[in-house]
Amino acid sequence: MQGESKARKDYLSWDEYFMAIAKLSAMRSKDPNTQVGACIVSKDNRILSIGYNGAPNGFNDERFPWGREGKPLETKYLYVVHAERNAILNYRGSRKDLENSKIYVDLFPCNECAKEIIQAGIKEVIYLSDKYANTDETIASKMLLDSCNVKYRKIELNKEIVINL
Repeated sequence: MQGESKARKDYLSWDEYFMAIAKLSAMRSKDPNTQVGACIVSKDNRILSIGYNGAPNGFNDERFPWGREGKPLETKYLYVVHAERNAILNYRGSRKDLENSKIYVDLFPCNECAKEIIQAGIKEVIYLSDKYANTDETIASKMLLDSCNVKYRKIELNKEIVINL
């Protein structure tokens, strides 16, 4: 056929697309040090839920202890809700829909989030960074995921994605 156009070749892969959504979600985080986003996707590539790390609903962000140093009650660690947990809790459909889904996260999940991923029935974790690989939390996370047959893989992005708003 004359004048037939050819499809674009530079479109995003599914992995790039869902990781970009996780990264965009991370931009909502008010944490001054670490912004993490998560995107849960069904086995047929439909977005089920998103989340980012932050204060619990109703907790005043201005009074939230965002620090990383100091006494435990004065740091963020006892209060912050991780992106993975938020994505699971934000889901408003049938919990059955989360079974066999996958979750895209910029940072490898901690052991607490790994337990919630397992309990939700998510079967694959796709991550961008594993900068805490040598911590007890990440080692335990991998042991949990391995023992419960949840796959995980590091995404290799071949291009920088720029979003102009």
